Amino acid sequence: MITGVRGLLEAVSDSFVVVAVGGVSLKVFTPNATIEDLGKVGDAVRLHTQLVVREDDISLYGFPTTQGLRLFQLLVTVSGIGPKSALGLLGAETPEALAVAIVSGNTQRLQKVPGIGKKTAERLVLELREKMQKESDLLKEGAVLHPEQDDALDALVALGYTPAQAQRALGQAPSGKSVSLEDRVRHALQKLASS
Repeated sequence: MITGVRGLLEAVSDSFVVVAVGGVSLKVFTPNATIEDLGKVGDAVRLHTQLVVREDDISLYGFPTTQGLRLFQLLVTVSGIGPKSALGLLGAETPEALAVAIVSGNTQRLQKVPGIGKKTAERLVLELREKMQKESDLLKEGAVLHPEQDDALDALVALGYTPAQAQRALGQAPSGKSVSLEDRVRHALQKLASS
């Protein structure tokens, strides 16, 4: 089993990267938010991986953190969620925010992910809530996206940022009832522009 790859980033696509490892080039499917954070072609990368073997396909899925890998492994245990759907979920939300949404039963947040309807969101909560409560490393302090930040997240997504990018920027922005929506969005935009 391949549990990780370390090498040079050789090519980048919308849904996968190619990593050169010891004379071999490996195609590794990753969440689109991960691709944006890996760097540029020629940079050194390290990914924690899961090899998925099917009747007609062998694919390698990679994540920059062990939390992302563990969440992927949990997501594919849910009936109706395959590796591609799990990647879609992890591309739309940070692993911590996705885990919080599942544990808190926030099906509305899950339904914002393309391809995830009401029944699938409810199934995710039903099948994974207890498992994720036991996975304390998936529920880090500060991973909760506060309700007042939902509008700010929606505003950043409307401006063309991915939900994962918006969540990371909002995680560094001031929050609370005394901070206006405009101030949260402005601060997040400054963070996004500087990264």
